[in-house]
Parts: sequence; C-alpha cells; structure tokens
Amino acid sequence: MNLRILLLSLSLGCMPVFAGEGAAPKPESNEKPAAPGPTKLKTFTFDFEAYQEGVPPQEILVGDGTIRIARKDSGKALMVDPNPIVDAFAVLGESANGDETITARFFASKRGRSNPRFGLSLHGNSGYRLMMNCAKQVIELVKDDVILATAPAKWATETWTHMKLEAHQQSPGKWTVTGKAWPADGTEPAEAMITHADEKMKGQGKAAVWGTPFSETPVYVDDVTITAAVK
Repeated sequence: MNLRILLLSLSLGCMPVFAGEGAAPKPESNEKPAAPGPTKLKTFTFDFEAYQEGVPPQEILVGDGTIRIARKDSGKALMVDPNPIVDAFAVLGESANGDETITARFFASKRGRSNPRFGLSLHGNSGYRLMMNCAKQVIELVKDDVILATAPAKWATETWTHMKLEAHQQSPGKWTVTGKAWPADGTEPAEAMITHADEKMKGQGKAAVWGTPFSETPVYVDDVTITAAVK
C-alpha cells in the first residue's frame, strides 16, 4: 500500500487491510443444536359426515384395498369394499411419538360360512394390530403377522362393534399395550381384555383402521378417535 492511500484510510478512521490479510475470525458460538421439542397429546376425530361420498380426502391415506366414503344408516362412514378382498386399511391422524390410543366402531356381516375380519392398529406398519376374528369370536393382538394374545369377544352379524387399542409408556423403554371390544349397544369393559408388555417398541407412527371382507359384503368404520403424543 502506498503512503497516499495509507494517509487517506487513517483520515477516514479506517484500518487498512494489507494483502494476504482476511476478515477477523468470528468468535466460536457456545450454542448447542436445539433438542427435539416436547410432545403433547393431540386428539383427531373422524365421523365422516363432512366428507363427500366417494374417494376419501387426502387426510385419509388408503394403504391397500378399495375404501370409500359411503352412506350408512342415517349418516356416512368409511366403507371397505369387498372388491378386491384384501387386508384393506386406511391411515388417519398424525404420526405419534409416544403414547397412542385409537377407538372406532365397525359394522360387518357374515355370508354363509364366511366371516369378516376388522380392527385397529397403532404406530405404523411395524406397530400392533387389534383384530376381531369374527369366525372364532375372539380378538387378537398381532405384531409382524404373529398373534401374541387372544381373548373371547362376542360378535354378531350386521351389528356395530366398538374396539379400542392403546399403547402407553410406563417408564423409559417399558410399554404396555392393551385392547378391548364390546357391542355398540353395550358398555365399555372397565378392564382391558388383552394386556401385553413390550420393552423394544419405538412408539412412533400413525394409527389405522382395517377391514377384510371375506364374506364379500362391505365393512363399515365410523366414529374413529385417535389420541397421540405428537411433536
């Protein structure tokens, strides 16, 4: 830098920057990355009355099978069509990051010796399912296609049946999964019909409703309520 430029810089109150010099280093920050936010319990309800008949809206994700919004009795419900006959399911609500509960009521009918199957699931595809085995008159707790527990449960054709599935973390790494079912015109059992302990589950994912119309007649689902710990 020549003398003229140096004098001009000093007169303006500036410190000259010489060749090879860079900007002054910034002080290191002591801030740490923000920790994941706390969870809060959030409730989602679906009575399907506000939806148009036909293809479900985007907030109801059909995972398999043919599922539509349809008329049932004096209102609307989610209908599992028997064409094709598969383990149809629809995912609802937000992804849980902790405790989750789902309740719903189902209407199905038998045809000859063929009986339907329906139920609920929690925490995504790797979570638990509670299924009503109408042919055997039992509810089954299923995970990874393995039946872990069963309990007697009365079911009558062409009637509504309530089901409830819950997963609660009792302490870090220790979970309790419970399930129950009862006739829609009856009273919810005070105690769980199935109780299962789990020390490996992650407790993450969405809830879903299921229907397998083996009897070639529709399975209807209504009054779905999901309570989930979400971020």
